[in-house]
Formats: sequence, structure tokens, C-alpha cells
Amino acid sequence: MKAILGIAPIAWSNDDLPELGGETTLETCLSDARRAGFSGVETGGKFPKSSAELGPILDAHDLRLCGGWYSGTVLDKDLEEEKDQAAEQLELFRDLNAPCLVYGETSGTIQNVRDAPLDGRRKLDGDQFREYGRKLTSFCEWCADEGMTIAFHHHMATAVETEDDIDALMNNTGAAVGLLLDPGHLAFARGNILETVRKHASRICHVHAKDVRSEVIESLDRSRESFLDAVLKGAFTVPGDGSLDYRAIVQALADSGYEGWFVVEAEQDPELAPPAEYAAIGYRALSQAVVAAGYSVEE
Repeated sequence: MKAILGIAPIAWSNDDLPELGGETTLETCLSDARRAGFSGVETGGKFPKSSAELGPILDAHDLRLCGGWYSGTVLDKDLEEEKDQAAEQLELFRDLNAPCLVYGETSGTIQNVRDAPLDGRRKLDGDQFREYGRKLTSFCEWCADEGMTIAFHHHMATAVETEDDIDALMNNTGAAVGLLLDPGHLAFARGNILETVRKHASRICHVHAKDVRSEVIESLDRSRESFLDAVLKGAFTVPGDGSLDYRAIVQALADSGYEGWFVVEAEQDPELAPPAEYAAIGYRALSQAVVAAGYSVEE
């Protein structure tokens, strides 16, 4: 089995909190990522939006494009309007042979609202999940026809946050809707990571290797504090520096037959967690975990 290790740029520059790394250049991010050992990077706000611009930059750093966030609004938006919105990013990712587009449902999200308490996030009932699943499946089937896999990102402070939400989403969508597993977000949402892998192994098509500091998460007042408050308090970190057992998580993925990208993603304050240093910690811990689980690491 093969594993490919990538990293997201959010440790260097946080698009939702520009004060975190706002002055950090793309060149610094890419140089640090490659020096740490990673083979690929996901996109971020500072990345060029055309393959003619981005391709040569990645080539210069010997890095591949391994995905990137897409702010989806299928929940509320007309499907044809959503397709128009996604077309440019699909073209970029297809041109650069990205493995998937990371879909986050941002209709009604409070993930980027500093004064919105975690407990106030949008929730869907059974009928709403059924209708959403129908629309999302149609959108993802269209994306597949356009040559791009969709990896759905369950995410704190959105309509698909908890283990139950993930179950409802998977049960109401077709095979075109792939699942991105993010152990950090699932732990934050008090979900069972290993059970989620077991239940939805056939749908997992991308992995974000995010760790958590459990003492920070457990100390939050979710009726008052927001997702961004949690980030600033240090809720997230890289594998090897947090509370999760990444060896057990990666082993569960290996046992399920998962192959592909493991992407370190951990939004932190770069003044408190220097990105180059934490990228090296994450690479070391993740590479050890995948090798221990029987993967060969593909460059």
C-alpha cells in the first residue's frame, strides 16, 4: 500500500484569521513544506488561481498539488449556479492533477465568525439531510464527469460536524460523494474516529492529519466561545504534538484498505507554533505512523 504525505498552508497563513501569518509569503510556505519532506501541498488564499501561474511555482519546489478547500453552498444554492461557481477551481485542479477537491459546506457556516458560539451552528433534520444528499450527489456526479473527485470535509461549526451528521450524509448520498476523514475535527466534535473509519471506509478518499490538544477542547465554553476562539487558544496541532493516537488511526485506515494522501493540516498561531518547526514534527510523526502501518511512502 502507498501513502503520500502532504501539508496544507494554513499553518503559515490562515485565511479566516489574517492576523495569523498574514505577512508570510507563499515562497516561505512552499520552501518550508518541501524542506520538511512533504511531497505535496493543498491550496490556500495566497496561491495563484490559474495552472499557468501555479504549475511552474510548484514545479520549482518539487511539490504536487494534493487538493484544497472549496467553499460549497449546495445546501442553499441552485445546482447550476453551484456548478458555475466551482468551474474555475475544477479546471485548476484538473490541470494540475490534484487527487480531489475538498468540499466544505459553507451555507450558514459560523466557522469564520469570531463572535458566533460553537453551539449555535446550523443543524439539519432527517428530511433536510435527504434533500441535501440528493442535491450533493448530483453535484458530485457532475464533478466526476468533469474529471474531479469530491472529498467532503466534515468541519466544526458547519451543518455537517458530528459523527451522526457524517452518518446521515453518507446514508443519504451516492458513491460520488467521497469522504475526507479529519480526525482532529471529529475529536473536537466528540466523535469516535476509529468507528467512523470502520463504518465509512469505502467512501474515505482523502485524509487530513490534524491533531488536537484535548485539554484546550475540553476547557471551551461552547455556548459562548467560537471556532476561531478555539483556534486562537491552540485547539489544533500537528500529529506528534497532540492528544490523538495517530498510529492507531493510520493503522485503522490501512486495515480498511485506504491508500493515497495524508495531509497535515493544523491552524495555529505561527508566533507560538513556528510553521517550519511544526511541519517537521508533523512529517516525522506521520511518516513513522504510515510505515508502522505497512505503507510505503511515495515521493
